[in-house]
Amino acid sequence: MGGVTDTGLAPLPATDRPDVAARLRDALLAASFTADGLLDLLGAPAYAALARSETVPALRATRGDTPLETLVRLFLLQQPAPRARVATVLPVDEALESGWLTEAGHGQVAATVDVRPFGGPDGEDWFIVSDLGCAVGGAGGIGQRDEEVVLGVGGASTTLAGITVRTPVGSALDLGTGSGIQALHASRHATRVTATDVNPRALHITALTLALSGAPAADLRTGSLFEPVKQDETFDLIVSNPPFVISPGARLTYRDGGMGGDDLCRSLVQQAGERLNQGGFAQFLANWQHVAGEDWQDRLRSWVPRGCDAWIVQREVQDVTQYAELWLRDAGDHRGDPAEYQARYDAWLDEFEARKVRAVGFGWITLRRTGAAEPSVTVEEWPHPVEQPLGEVIRAHFDRLDYLREYDDAALLEGHFKLAAEVVQEQVGLPGAEDPEHVVLRQHRGMRRATKVDTVGAGFAGVCDGSLSAGRILDAIAQLVGEDPVLLRDRTPAQIRLLVEQGFLEPQV
Repeated sequence: MGGVTDTGLAPLPATDRPDVAARLRDALLAASFTADGLLDLLGAPAYAALARSETVPALRATRGDTPLETLVRLFLLQQPAPRARVATVLPVDEALESGWLTEAGHGQVAATVDVRPFGGPDGEDWFIVSDLGCAVGGAGGIGQRDEEVVLGVGGASTTLAGITVRTPVGSALDLGTGSGIQALHASRHATRVTATDVNPRALHITALTLALSGAPAADLRTGSLFEPVKQDETFDLIVSNPPFVISPGARLTYRDGGMGGDDLCRSLVQQAGERLNQGGFAQFLANWQHVAGEDWQDRLRSWVPRGCDAWIVQREVQDVTQYAELWLRDAGDHRGDPAEYQARYDAWLDEFEARKVRAVGFGWITLRRTGAAEPSVTVEEWPHPVEQPLGEVIRAHFDRLDYLREYDDAALLEGHFKLAAEVVQEQVGLPGAEDPEHVVLRQHRGMRRATKVDTVGAGFAGVCDGSLSAGRILDAIAQLVGEDPVLLRDRTPAQIRLLVEQGFLEPQV
């Protein structure tokens, strides 16, 4: 695959020169062009400003001519640099020949793509390739409105990478790969990675990202949703940060799905079930409509395919005006003609009004293929801060579901449990009162949940260290509070199940 010359966008480097990509990688690492190296050079404020698409602080911090400063200005800030200076840092002739650099006149060269250092989860030094000026943020951030533009790593990308279950698997599918960040993560723990995108330019950039990061090549396929997947092909892991924006039309390929309302996200979720191997996970980011007269949780439950457990978490809700303004700014429409901006805004509100949409939710959807007779579907709202990465937390959630399905109440009372790490107890009530109004258990890790418990539940959780069975602990509590142990054993399993399901108690099996 040679360079790509899409209309309105710069030609891309060739992907058929892995030797050049390897030499470029070596040169970038030798100059400390890494996430840590950038932070050391720029300082925290300028580094954070780059994530907001603000380049002035970084320009001020790179006015010297060290190798690292040269690379930052060249690949991150899109500033031409003297060819002679670049030649002391990079194999400039090969970079020009293969399309990573281009002649810029007056003895200078310029980058043809954004290259952003990215730190992998285990300290890997990766490089994310994207279109010029698109390393972060939406197309509006750099005034780029071409529908085929390929963005770099944004907040949604890192969120999905953080929630993905990272157990070793034979096969992984990154659906709608974009710049390839999910495929890059999957290459660490999947024997075979397949990446798809409706935009051929995105697949080309994914190949560049993988090569420059020193990762194995992926099986790259062009097409929408599951179209590029063979009829009998299944996977152990499916991930997607799809073009989930609910918009009137499909103006920008990287964000607008082109289907009505939230149909793209619904179709993606519904079709994923039959593409999963037993025990496999499918994980997505999505938007969904809050429709007048309809429970949004019921709407999402209807998306879950047969034979799959599901955990759906709504992280944010915006009313239709907030939502329209967010994505109009993303496209840079607020900087254009006011009449055109108003017309686009009107079109968005017309679309929502026709569908009786009052708000739009955003969150995570995780499916797991199960053989259980009655799959579990949990749909909840959790807008509070969490601790990323959450992949292990999500995997453990589904393991606990299996445990709770397998053990009836009698077996549950024979089980042993351990209080999860960094759970604290809070007592809430009026000052000076003899007893608290209620007791709250709060997690300081993972989902950072808080749940109310009664005094029995609090006492039970407090002594769970795995040494005694649940039943023996309840018997001791009954004796302590003067309650019938049979009645206590009868009414407490529901509370134990809730504490297990939410991750406060860990079964010891």
